Amino acid sequence: MARVVVDVMPKAEILDPQGQAIVGALGRLGFAGVADVRQGKRFELEVDDAVSDTDLERIAEDLLTNTVIENFTVSRAAE
Repeated sequence: MARVVVDVMPKAEILDPQGQAIVGALGRLGFAGVADVRQGKRFELEVDDAVSDTDLERIAEDLLTNTVIENFTVSRAAE
């Protein structure tokens, strides 16, 4: 079994209201110097060695990501 990590983030040109809310909250809590926050998602999949990198890309693109507004990366985690 292998662990695969899929990180999904909003595209740079897409407004991230959750990230903006976090920046505002940090300022109110006294944490200065944080200019921007982008909030994303992380998926961890346990897969058989038979699952190919191509299959993993398709899983990420077709199911885990809205490719209109999000980018993703797929990586096999070090054991």
